[in-house]
Amino acid sequence: MRVEGERVLLWLVLFAYLCSGLANGALSYDYTASLECLENPHKPQYGGGIILNPELNHGLKGWYAFGGAEIEKRSSGGNDFIVAHTRKQTNDSIAQKLYLQKDKLYTFSAWIQVSSGITSVSAVFKTNSGHEYGGAVAAESGCWSMLKGGLTVDSSGPVELYFESEDISVEIWVGSISLQPFTQEQWTSHQDQSIEKNRKRRVRLQATDGHGNPMAGAKMSIKQKKPHFPFGNAISKHILNNPAYQKWFTSRFTVTVFENELKWYSTEPSPGKEDYSVPDAMLQFAKQNGLAVRGHNILWDNGNDQPYWVPSLSNSNLRAAVKRRIESVVRRYSGQFIGWDVMNENLHFSFFEGKLGAETTGAAFQLTRRIDRRTTLFMNEYDTIEKNGKGSASPDKYLRKLKEIQYFLKGGRNLGIGPEGHFRTPNIPYMRSAIDKLATSNFPIWITELDVDPTQPMYLEQVLREAHAHPAIKGIVMWAAWKPEGCFRMCLTDNNFKNTPTGDVVDKLLQEWISADRPFAGTADANGVFETSLFHGDYEVTITHPTLMNSSLIHSFKVVASSTDYISPETGLLVNVSLRK
Repeated sequence: MRVEGERVLLWLVLFAYLCSGLANGALSYDYTASLECLENPHKPQYGGGIILNPELNHGLKGWYAFGGAEIEKRSSGGNDFIVAHTRKQTNDSIAQKLYLQKDKLYTFSAWIQVSSGITSVSAVFKTNSGHEYGGAVAAESGCWSMLKGGLTVDSSGPVELYFESEDISVEIWVGSISLQPFTQEQWTSHQDQSIEKNRKRRVRLQATDGHGNPMAGAKMSIKQKKPHFPFGNAISKHILNNPAYQKWFTSRFTVTVFENELKWYSTEPSPGKEDYSVPDAMLQFAKQNGLAVRGHNILWDNGNDQPYWVPSLSNSNLRAAVKRRIESVVRRYSGQFIGWDVMNENLHFSFFEGKLGAETTGAAFQLTRRIDRRTTLFMNEYDTIEKNGKGSASPDKYLRKLKEIQYFLKGGRNLGIGPEGHFRTPNIPYMRSAIDKLATSNFPIWITELDVDPTQPMYLEQVLREAHAHPAIKGIVMWAAWKPEGCFRMCLTDNNFKNTPTGDVVDKLLQEWISADRPFAGTADANGVFETSLFHGDYEVTITHPTLMNSSLIHSFKVVASSTDYISPETGLLVNVSLRK
């Protein structure tokens, strides 16, 4: 390629996108959460939102006793709060009447303390049709813990906000309460803003000739060759000999996980008779197609999902078998996976800890790290972001278990958070708030097994958009491995590899997030500059201009996340291409 004996210079300047504010002056979302128990609570988010008297600056105005509790205002360290005491029922507490609207998304927060010990306190919204849980927190005595949650309601109408705790012996102290409504348009604008800041970069391309003169009117066609954000799906062994399945999968995803083929019951169906031939072949397929792989799983704490011969082992033989299992599978695949699910669903089940003691999970992580020091070790768990924070796998309980594991590992290096994401009816505001809470740990968060009711494809779009936009999410893997007999719950394709409605949702979002199949074009201005916003990834730009002797000029470049808030043109990426006769 030539330009009349001169050089053409293509300058690529990347700089972080700085948004001066949301569209139409919309209220921004506060991703702040707190894991620490503090001496004094923070100010209420959004100034309290629609809560009346959120800081108790006006006595008990707006608040009243719920159930049989007695309430009073107290002050300490310049902080005013309301106390529910003399409680006889779990829901005896404080309350406030509110009016919630069906078409709004609500984010809720409050700072909670109890008079003694540590106990779970939930925020509950009583509606005309039932109760909606807004979130929960493990509250302590002597310090303040942040409860953060969210909700939507099925119909507009009056509600009562109150708090509950199963420990009726404690007083519930509440301060800095906030309930902020957002419209769907505002919520979407939060997602768009976060994507621009965390998933994309502004890119400025400038073409000049060998004398530094701008090539005004140059046509630039940009095509994404590979996205950087990990987005994938589970696979089954049926992909190994099915070209149609392979083509459908590899044209969409960059990361995968084996649905069942690496589990203990698959690789050692009889004691001492290991067979890794299937996961070996699946890993080879993934490598050949540039797919990163999550290692799922080393151990599963559900007693119903063990090799048939394991439950009958004596405790001493079980301990030895667990050690052999970890050493076998981790040594075989050390350094070849991007993550290990070490003790699967350990907050819901306790097969191993029940037999071998409470330290079993920490010891499993410890041995795994000793063998494979490079790979991130995950706690894989469900109902952490899918439903309100009252259950056994709430964000608070998840993070408490993670702290126990950190103690065994003598630090948090190479740990990851793995909320699975098996959604029923998604509570998107709660999902966002739960991820906010998990993000306080500063560990990478992956959605590891995402699926929804397949009859409700709109749920999949809602959840994927929220997960992809959240700044703390580092990757998404769906749990929709195809098998001839049907999928676990949600299929993305039928047996002829034609998309299901949920598969259409995936393709719709991929069209937004990836431009591999649809390069877009722009024209350089009088300064030879074309500017756009691109998702992080590997790109190829094709340039055409009347002065080019040949039809086009092709160059590759990468768009990566910024480590600073702003990169000036002087410190941006410069691609210098020389063309000579």
